[in-house]
Amino acid sequence: MSRSPRGSARPAPTSSVQRACRILQVLSDTRNGRLTDIAAAAGQDKATVLRLLDVLAGEGFVVRDPASKRYSLGAEVFVLGAAAAARFDPRPIARPSLIRLANAFQDSTILSIARGAESVCVDVELGSFPIRATYLEVGSRRPLGAGAGSLALLAWMPDPEIEALMPSILAGLGRYPRITQKALERHVAQSRKRGYAVMLDLVVDKMGGIAMPILGGDGRPVAAISIAALTERIVSREAALAEALRREVAACEAIGALGAAARSTGATRHRADSA
Repeated sequence: MSRSPRGSARPAPTSSVQRACRILQVLSDTRNGRLTDIAAAAGQDKATVLRLLDVLAGEGFVVRDPASKRYSLGAEVFVLGAAAAARFDPRPIARPSLIRLANAFQDSTILSIARGAESVCVDVELGSFPIRATYLEVGSRRPLGAGAGSLALLAWMPDPEIEALMPSILAGLGRYPRITQKALERHVAQSRKRGYAVMLDLVVDKMGGIAMPILGGDGRPVAAISIAALTERIVSREAALAEALRREVAACEAIGALGAAARSTGATRHRADSA
């Protein structure tokens, strides 16, 4: 097993395609820009990573800043991302909600999606409160359950899926020694009971978050909106934060349902026209 400095543990890639995919995944986190960081996070030796980076750069999937020597994702990745997002992209739907929540409570709001055993931060709106929870950036990855938004994604997954993902989740919790399997199971049960997720002081001291999943038409979580703040600001306003999250999530789900219906109607018309 390879282990990255961020605490993720995954089987070592065995083919060039897997190695290249792992490098692209690592580059989605902006903290991984130097060759040394990329190699460590991807669990590969620097010579192999450098060779693959050169190939990826030649195809437009990676760019290298000549001044800083740092690597980042290239334009071809964004082209592929735009094509994938055409199926369903929660960011345009949730962005107004992130802005409204940040303005109303002055704390940072985050949109997360699940990818395998991890949650990925895909959008952030910083609040105006002087002390900010800025430990998540767009592209940051965490094991499912490590944080309020990540917990909301996990808690609303079907139990068999949680059980199947749990070994991979536990393998990635090296940076979060306070989060154990028992703690995760307890938080999942509590989240389902109250209808939203709360995680305090387990990821960062005196910081926490409150979150709620955005559910698709099949009842599965497609994203989660979270509010990150000082623990005392979560505890003292929990009821108000939860109610605001409910309103915004309901609005996002309604828009998502309308979009899904429109796409379904369009597909039906296309099939009819092609018949």
